[in-house]
Amino acid sequence: MSEQQLEPTVKRSFRNLYWIAVVVVFFDQLTKVLVKGSSVFGFPGMPIHSSKPLLGEIFRITYVENPGIAFGINFPALKIFFSLFSVVAAIAIFIYLQRNSLKLAFWERIALILIMGGAVGNLIDRCFYGVFYGEQPLFYGHVVDFIDFGYKENWFPVFNIADSAVSIGVTILVITLLFKKTEPTAQELPS
Repeated sequence: MSEQQLEPTVKRSFRNLYWIAVVVVFFDQLTKVLVKGSSVFGFPGMPIHSSKPLLGEIFRITYVENPGIAFGINFPALKIFFSLFSVVAAIAIFIYLQRNSLKLAFWERIALILIMGGAVGNLIDRCFYGVFYGEQPLFYGHVVDFIDFGYKENWFPVFNIADSAVSIGVTILVITLLFKKTEPTAQELPS
């Protein structure tokens, strides 16, 4: 099968993978609204800094808000920069995926789609939650975090579904790049 014959099939199957990003964003935003609450949707949410055990002290839902970037690192003067950078990064990943779908191995595509879905999930918080909840101006919102692992003390920083998708995507990407020659790209498949 020639590259011209293979291209529409690969692009069509590749577009189906975008549903992974949609599912990540949907569940990320659903869980954040459930934790934070919303008068529009009728969810009371949790008080900030409160915690509910799900598996004893090992796994809890702990509602915190991250005003900065990853792991609570905060540079108030650069907040707008990081918010706009998130927009540009999500768009850049989408464009890269569109232009290189035939050159990327399956797991590279999955990894980048997970990273893109996670970036969009947290981007929504940063860009719109401040305005939606009447707390901050556009692009100055805080990211809602709530997944909390640890016994008595936290093993990890509190995170969310979008953070998980980005972490899983980066891990898959690193592993895939380390073993790149073991999986053929769509162009390398035999006809």
